[in-house]
Amino acid sequence: MTHRLGLLLTVIALLASVAFAHGDKKHVMGTLEKINADSVIVKQADGKSVEVKLVAGTMYVTRDGKAAKPSDLAVGDRVVIHATPTGDTLSADEVKFSVPGAAAPSSPK
Repeated sequence: MTHRLGLLLTVIALLASVAFAHGDKKHVMGTLEKINADSVIVKQADGKSVEVKLVAGTMYVTRDGKAAKPSDLAVGDRVVIHATPTGDTLSADEVKFSVPGAAAPSSPK
């Protein structure tokens, strides 16, 4: 019986750690509507626009996983941004993007 209780507590602890894996991070997905020197405006699927600050530590990655630079971003690109909220401000940790109409990577046959 105590073995089962220990196992149950271990499973609960693991599930709790998975549930909080993202912590307080926010995901912003949509299309780049505007690009400024220190922020981007993302239009989400629901039509709402969200501003996300670009900071010194922001990482930029293309959809196929290649490192990129802020200058590679363009209005109309599709993005997924992992951001840290501070009050009402979102600061980008990572910006993953692809250009409109980019073909999905083909799978080997």
